[in-house]
Amino acid sequence: MSSVVTHIGLAVPDLDRAIDWYSKVFGFYILAGPYEFDERNEELFSMTQDLQGPEVKKMRNVHLMTNSGVGLELFEFQQPEFADEKPAQHAGFFHICLIVEDIVETIEKVVLQGGKQRSKIWNINKGKPHYLVYAEDPFGHIIELYTRSTAEVYGNN
Repeated sequence: MSSVVTHIGLAVPDLDRAIDWYSKVFGFYILAGPYEFDERNEELFSMTQDLQGPEVKKMRNVHLMTNSGVGLELFEFQQPEFADEKPAQHAGFFHICLIVEDIVETIEKVVLQGGKQRSKIWNINKGKPHYLVYAEDPFGHIIELYTRSTAEVYGNN
């Protein structure tokens, strides 16, 4: 059996602002949460600390969803506070990619809601409606936008 992407997790400095931004710009909706984790309210070592380590004392998270069935889990680390550090330029996580119906309208929403357009809109297969553009959310995450699926864009070219 092949693997299927179920969700992507991103750390953000302000969970409520991130929920608002991803909802307004991309139409994500809340599937579950927001949840609060506070070590003082936990009886045993928690799932949060199992993954993040015992130094995580307080955080919030939410599961957002799209119509495609792929989710976005947002985390706001409160104690210790969110570290706004940029990773090495080409190491680890680089970007997520979303398919949008109208790439021009969506990139305008990105900018209007406080994000950035990081590249021009590119037609990557001349003569086909295969466009992409790179954007950035207000928290520094790079988001690539496609007009078609990866399978359609790169398959059988």
